[in-house]
Amino acid sequence: MNVLIRDTEYSVEKDYGDTVKTLDFNEIVTDYYDNFDYIVGDFAYGKVRLKGFYDSDNKNKKEHNDIKNVFDYIENKCAYGCKYFILKKIKKD
Repeated sequence: MNVLIRDTEYSVEKDYGDTVKTLDFNEIVTDYYDNFDYIVGDFAYGKVRLKGFYDSDNKNKKEHNDIKNVFDYIENKCAYGCKYFILKKIKKD
């Protein structure tokens, strides 16, 4: 499944809790996330929190936003057992 966010296409890598189809990404994702390779969203207390991540080989990545650490982030920074999604930007050649 793919989603289109402001003229950029993303593939749904993970949709734990089956929530992606219920969201209007154009209303919740700002241009701040344009430079990230991934957008991760988690649900807590009725709200969606977003965080950007980079591919491990991206020169802009730091330890806290390296996609290889995404499940550590979900386990340690998100509400226990929360619904979450991971979107990966589809790069155009």
